Amino acid sequence: MTSLKSKLKEDLIEAIRARDELRSATLRLTLSAITKEEVSGTTARELSDDEVQKVIAKEAKKRREAAEAFTQGGRPEQAERERAEGVLLDAYLPKQLTDEELVAIVAQAVEEAKAAGAEGPRAMGAVMKIVNPKVAGRAEGGRVAALVKQSLL
Repeated sequence: MTSLKSKLKEDLIEAIRARDELRSATLRLTLSAITKEEVSGTTARELSDDEVQKVIAKEAKKRREAAEAFTQGGRPEQAERERAEGVLLDAYLPKQLTDEELVAIVAQAVEEAKAAGAEGPRAMGAVMKIVNPKVAGRAEGGRVAALVKQSLL
């Protein structure tokens, strides 16, 4: 089984050969973000697939935010490109949870937290601790936090 990073490298080579500018540029940027992450800190290291996925998710989120900013700034061509790059990156991430799936996970976590004695808005941290491992990489943090906050009111 190949690692996620080597899959990205293979896809980059394929994209370059196919003269797919959008894809090769996106993969290049993502691989450099992964490399940057690997050499940050005190010692250089190889990232695990989970860590690589986190970097890809961060890059995809950047693209979505940039697309939003370009749309508001009246630059639809740039926004479209950012969206296309985001879609490309999403292909390397686990399937995102639907709203229904996420609501169910959060509701269950709220029940678990209540059983442990945590209730109301102060239980946010306890609920997030239960939810985060279950949704890791499959839902954006902001989306999760908003749902948890809503269900604790």
